[in-house]
Amino acid sequence: MGTPDLARTVLAALAEDARWQLVAVVAQPDKPTGRGLQLTPPPVKVEALARGLPVLQPLKARDPEFLAQLRALAPDLIVVAAYGQILPQALLDIPRHGCLNVHTSILPRWRGAAPIQWAIAEGDAETGVTIMRMEAGLDTGPILSLVRTAITGEETGQTLHDRLAVLGAKLLCETIPGYVTGEILPQPQPAEGVTYARKITRDDGRLDWTRPAVTLWNRLRAFTPWPGAFCLMPAEPNPRLLKVHDAQPVAGSGEPGTVLSAAKAGLVVACGEGALRLTEVQPEAGRRLTAEQFVAGHRVARLL
Repeated sequence: MGTPDLARTVLAALAEDARWQLVAVVAQPDKPTGRGLQLTPPPVKVEALARGLPVLQPLKARDPEFLAQLRALAPDLIVVAAYGQILPQALLDIPRHGCLNVHTSILPRWRGAAPIQWAIAEGDAETGVTIMRMEAGLDTGPILSLVRTAITGEETGQTLHDRLAVLGAKLLCETIPGYVTGEILPQPQPAEGVTYARKITRDDGRLDWTRPAVTLWNRLRAFTPWPGAFCLMPAEPNPRLLKVHDAQPVAGSGEPGTVLSAAKAGLVVACGEGALRLTEVQPEAGRRLTAEQFVAGHRVARLL
């Protein structure tokens, strides 16, 4: 059970392992995308169909008809990776070995919807993948195995996602055999260190210049590619959006939002602590520009 690219990576690893047989794939329904709002299948469905696997796409995981379909399949084990819905107890009880979840954090830190992004946004030095047995609570189930990995300064939400997808798929395939034979026993999550990774909104990408520069740099990386980082440029009659594609924290001080210097090397903006050098930006309705290109065509004393 899964929906986005992370689930596609996990599905591919499971499908290529001869130790088990996949009887079905469950994904969220197709969604309209693009200007033409054409119905587009989720990545895991594309992968499943390419491998000749049957796909179920219930609107709700608690739908009685869908649950009856699952019971008829009589799965020994259900694996869940970024499915996108809370699973009811009635579903968790169907497979005789329960349901395993591939969760992209070191539980109990960052339970919830967006653990990859919030680990970067909050400046964590490391993250990882946890394989847990699912229960009715939000990512509260006991742990079977985990792998840790450092978060580098070059990491973005996208690059870390891709790395964790591969790590998680490998860890899952290593864990399943020992789990079903009883050699790997579920261990309760630690009571300390629980945090929640809420769903990301577009407003999370807004740069608040009163925050420390390092915090804004972390958030810019975390929210790449979506929702990205942005601020506003003063303009008449209304301020204009300015997307920030690349930046680095640097020394500097001043009223938050003040442009301390504008040069080829970047647009240096004062923050609550330190400053942020913007090196690649994109004005509203315009193209991506290097700092040199932007400075040549714009005079900005302050950003909002």
